[in-house]
Amino acid sequence: MRVLLADDQAKVRSALRLLLDHEPGIRILGEAVDATGLLDWVTATRPDLVLLDWELPGFGADSLLPVLRSLCPGLSVIALSGRPESRRAALAAGADAFVSKGDPPEQLLAAVRDCYSSQHIKKIQPRIRRR
Repeated sequence: MRVLLADDQAKVRSALRLLLDHEPGIRILGEAVDATGLLDWVTATRPDLVLLDWELPGFGADSLLPVLRSLCPGLSVIALSGRPESRRAALAAGADAFVSKGDPPEQLLAAVRDCYSSQHIKKIQPRIRRR
């Protein structure tokens, strides 16, 4: 699974990278600090998953999600926020999952693994249908 990290805080990006570097099947493609950088990365790399800071500078994440998905159909997005109350808005806007930055790392890993499983299913379904 090809992953982009999008957070304006270097410490958060570093922690995410450290956590995911040990996860089998995960390759981190890059890091973005704002919405413009994220759009550039998505266009250039076509990731499978974006870990998206819900308050990423540039413009609101709720309006960013449809743009990301139009650039990269099938993209999974896990919204991250230090504000647990953002969960409802993130999921209503179309995020595949929400993880609070205060949650234990295991919760983020579980969300990433769920997206990984979903991505794998999406990739094999077209082959199954052709038979």
